[in-house]
Order: sequence, then C-alpha cells, then structure tokens
Amino acid sequence: MAYEKLALPEVVLFTPRVFGDERGFFFESFSEREFAEATGLGHRFVQDNHSKSVKGVLRGLHYQLPPHPQGKLVRVVQGAVFDVAVDIRKSSPNFGKWVGATLSADNKQQLWIPPGFAHGFVTLTDTAEFLYKTTDFYAPQCERSIAWNDPSIGVDWHYDAEPQLSAKDLLSSAFAAAEVFD
Repeated sequence: MAYEKLALPEVVLFTPRVFGDERGFFFESFSEREFAEATGLGHRFVQDNHSKSVKGVLRGLHYQLPPHPQGKLVRVVQGAVFDVAVDIRKSSPNFGKWVGATLSADNKQQLWIPPGFAHGFVTLTDTAEFLYKTTDFYAPQCERSIAWNDPSIGVDWHYDAEPQLSAKDLLSSAFAAAEVFD
C-alpha cells in the first residue's frame, strides 16, 4: 500500500495495490503494520461505521473532544465524495487549515484523519457509501461540529450547489466559537 502525507502532514492518503482481472479485483484495505509505518502511530480501531448519502449531502465538520477524541480512517465503497480534514489544535502551526481529497469506489483510496481534526464530506455522485474506522467509541457528550461554510476556514468543497445538511449540522458552531483541542 502506498501512502502520501498531505499538506497537513498528520493527514495521510492511502492508495492500495489493486490486483484485478476479468473476474474482479482484490486488495488489502488495511494493514496495522503499514498504517503504523505511515502515521508513526499505533492506534487501535474500536468501531466501524457505514453510511449512505445521496448527491449533495454534506456531513460535517464533526469531531469528538477528550476524553473521547476519535481518529478516523475513511473510505468510499460505492460512489464518490470530497473528504475534508481541518486542523483544530490550537498549538498547531496549521490551526484552522484544511486539506481534502476525492475518495471513490474507483480509486479505493483511504484518508486518515487523526484526533484533533474536524472531518466532513460531501457526496459527489447520485449516492455514496462511506466506511470509517474510529479509534474511540461514539460519545455524544463529546461530539461537536463546526459550520461547514465557516469563512475563516474557507473549505472549497468542490461542489457548486447548495448542500443538503442535517438539522444537527445546521446548528454547528462558528469556528471562532467552537471548543477545540489545546
């Protein structure tokens, strides 16, 4: 599996080696050894999540605060999304900066979003199925959300229409008012 550290070097894009022929394909979607080599971390994943969204659905920017921060290893198994990570660690030189990547069933890439980063995605195809492994369990008391369109972050979502948001995401905090990591 190949990997690339993005402009925010803690965020890593993984590209698997795919072996395919007229019968189909095979690839290794996760290797603890290669993940540790790429990230320098020995995280244990404790929960797998699966969501399906229709075109234009935007989920995020979500994160969990301590004592239950979540790292996420995300991928798309059907369709395509534009996926975003925002550094929300006050002590980071990249505080408030974002990176993004198009993840799709075709490219089979995965994105590592470490604890201390907010995460979101927008669905680019008619539907998309999204899988993510997390390093801590869902803890609603620690869950927070930053407005997807906060101008101080300035994410380019690569989507020109008005996105569809959940009621919860419509109530997200402005970045300046959000609880973040130290």
